[in-house]
Parts: sequence; structure tokens; C-alpha cells
Amino acid sequence: MQDRGDTRVGVVRALLWAGAAGFGGVLALGLAVRLATRSRIVPVDRLPLLPVALVLGAEVYADGEPSPFLRARLDLAAELYRKGLVSRVLASGDGGSRFYDETGGMRAYLLAAGVPEERLLLDPAGFDTYDSCLRARDVFGLRRLVVVSQSYHLPRALAICRALGVDAWGVGDETVRSSPRTWAHGARRELAANLKLVWDVLSRRPARG
Repeated sequence: MQDRGDTRVGVVRALLWAGAAGFGGVLALGLAVRLATRSRIVPVDRLPLLPVALVLGAEVYADGEPSPFLRARLDLAAELYRKGLVSRVLASGDGGSRFYDETGGMRAYLLAAGVPEERLLLDPAGFDTYDSCLRARDVFGLRRLVVVSQSYHLPRALAICRALGVDAWGVGDETVRSSPRTWAHGARRELAANLKLVWDVLSRRPARG
């Protein structure tokens, strides 16, 4: 008869092996996403002319001021506009509440950065990356664009665009690497978010907005 202690050890070992296999799968998926999209992630000086820069939303503070990570994305999008690489900027984020409005903060920042009102598009229902990309296609009718976000975020965003039939390029910000903990947290989060990417794409779920 097997000892209970041996049984518990066996269960723990099985769980550890399952956890290791699962983590390995997550890493492999992340690598596949990066390899599939790396040729489309370019520096500003290598970006082709595109109609729109899609800026993916991030945290804004209670007063509407964009967080450092979002400011960096907006600065990059404004640079693309000033250089004539895009003719419009689509700010996409969570603007579904009067108590929290990413797109309102993005709009104000871009106006102050010199992007004219008539060149701004706002999507207050970009609740996550998949929603932003899907709505860029279905609501705004975009088939070609450049995605602007932190560089670790771009592979997943471009993979979503590719799955949706959107011809997308990516320009990534790295200026906020000076906040190493936050950067590392975001990069780790992308590994898990790739699992959601697979679910969103395979399920073909509609956007929530």
C-alpha cells in the first residue's frame, strides 16, 4: 500500500512538471509572436508613409493627465505626424466613464503637442488591444496603419492586426525603460496576454464597444 507521504510527493511533482510545461508553452508562444512580427517593427526613420497612427491607451491620472508610459506613446505619435509619416492620429483607449477617460486625456495632450483637432480620431471604446485593433478596422475603416506603444507591447498588437487582416507596422517607445520595474512588469504581462490573444483571435469575439 502506497504511503500517503509518497502520494503527496507524487502529486507535488506532477504539479511542478505541469507548471513547467505550461510556462514553457507561454514562453514558446511569446517567441512565436515576436518572430512573426519582428520585420514590421521599425524605427521612425524606416517607417513607410501610412494614413493613421493608432495610439493604444494606457493609464491616465484623476486629473486627466496621461501617465509617463502613455505620454511617451503620444509624443511618438505626434512626432510621426510632424514628420509627415502619418496624416491622422487615432487615440484609442478606455473612455467609457466620466470618472475615467483615457481618450479625453490623450486628445488634450495631442492638441497641446501640435496635432490639429481635425487630424485627430478618438475611440473611447478601445478597452483592450484587441478591441482597439478590431474597431480601427470595423468602425474607422482602416486597413493600413502604424501601431504606437511601448516596444514590448507591439508584437502582440501587430499579431492581432495581422489576424484581423490589417496591414500594420509598429513603432515602439523605449524612453520609459528608465522605470525598470514598471517596464519589466509590462513585459512579463505580455507573456500572459499572448494567451488572451489566441482566445480573442480564435473566438472572433466582437469588440465590447
